[in-house]
Amino acid sequence: MTTNACIELKDLKLQTQIGTYGPGAIVPKQHLLDLTLWIDSKLALISDDVMENVFDYDPLVVEINRLASDGHYETQERLITRITQACTAYSQIKSLEISLRKLPVSAGSGSLGVRLSIDNATLNKMRNHNLLP
Repeated sequence: MTTNACIELKDLKLQTQIGTYGPGAIVPKQHLLDLTLWIDSKLALISDDVMENVFDYDPLVVEINRLASDGHYETQERLITRITQACTAYSQIKSLEISLRKLPVSAGSGSLGVRLSIDNATLNKMRNHNLLP
């Protein structure tokens, strides 16, 4: 039997500036991040309730917030690329799925976003070569 474990971050409201909008354009009020980090199940099924036995995601959340707020982005894609690069620093992360969406899109409703899934082989290639695929 295979056991999988993941850490899920949902609806993190990022303080960021993405896009360039002209007069009359609908400017998004929120940018929300979802991030699923697949980790070794040994980091979720633990016998002792101590931090050393789990993946400490707090430093990654701090880095995500820093990246989101460190300047203007033209695209959502660039920000999720930078967040993905930050994830490569953690060997505990085996694969990931990241989604960033803005809202509203039209008439005060809707969301529009970008989703990216990265498997273990690609994540390791990024780690080993410090490159994007």
